[in-house]
Amino acid sequence: MKKDLLKLLDLKAEDILHILDTADKLKAEHKAKKAHDFPPGRTLAMIFEKSSTRTRVSFEVGITQLGGHGIFLSSADSQLGRGESIADTARVLDRYCDCIMIRTYEQAQVEELAKYSAIPVINALTDFEHPCQVLADLMTIREHKGRLAGLKACWIGDGNNVANSMIAGCLKCGMDVAIACPAGYEPDEQVLNFAENFGNFTLTNDPKTAAKGADVIFTDVWSSMGQEGEAEKRKKAFAGYQVNARIMELAAPGCMIQHCLPAHKGEEITEEIFEMHAQEIFDEAENRLHAQKAIMYILMKKV
Repeated sequence: MKKDLLKLLDLKAEDILHILDTADKLKAEHKAKKAHDFPPGRTLAMIFEKSSTRTRVSFEVGITQLGGHGIFLSSADSQLGRGESIADTARVLDRYCDCIMIRTYEQAQVEELAKYSAIPVINALTDFEHPCQVLADLMTIREHKGRLAGLKACWIGDGNNVANSMIAGCLKCGMDVAIACPAGYEPDEQVLNFAENFGNFTLTNDPKTAAKGADVIFTDVWSSMGQEGEAEKRKKAFAGYQVNARIMELAAPGCMIQHCLPAHKGEEITEEIFEMHAQEIFDEAENRLHAQKAIMYILMKKV
């Protein structure tokens, strides 16, 4: 049976841990310059309706390191930009390729692509979830802290796609989760309904309450791609939602920072705090490569 990675809400805890364990294995092999045990010649179709730095480079390098090949397809480079349907695109690409990743706007597009594709589909970002990012985050936290279960994760800022995935991934892995966002900028209702099943979830408008005792604090830009027209409005709404020295004083000793990048230093995070935690943040960026290699390894090798 074909498997896809469409959203973390779909996965069980053991699925997430299997990806993380595989990512650790592949990272160790890469650092030791050891070849990966992966079928040669696999091809990844990479559909980008939203541009990216980390997503494109990490997927393209990742499939290359696995011994395969990535094909970059922007809207300008494919018939999707000229009106061909997602269903027809899926049924063409699955005749040529072994896996499809897509970075787009609507979650429904990813779901439809998976419905009509006979090969695995990976959600590389939608407006609803960013599962690959949060898998890399969880990998990084486990590297630094040695565990996930029992830690407190805090999110300060916009309840966006990364926040949605962070809530799902952290709760499934046994972490306490506290989310602080302004009124009107909460995570998706579907995710909040999921989180209500957990007694270790808190949603608040107070960043200080959320940050208290946190082992890891997540943040992201106040205005994501496609929200540039709301930038001034959002700056006012998020003015009190900055990760700074005062917030870090409330966190647990040794608290980590995770930022999916790019960062707008001086807005969602001060430059001082960013640079103090740059090692963790760029470990997180590197782990996009290893986590995504693990996803491709599992989906294409069917392990």
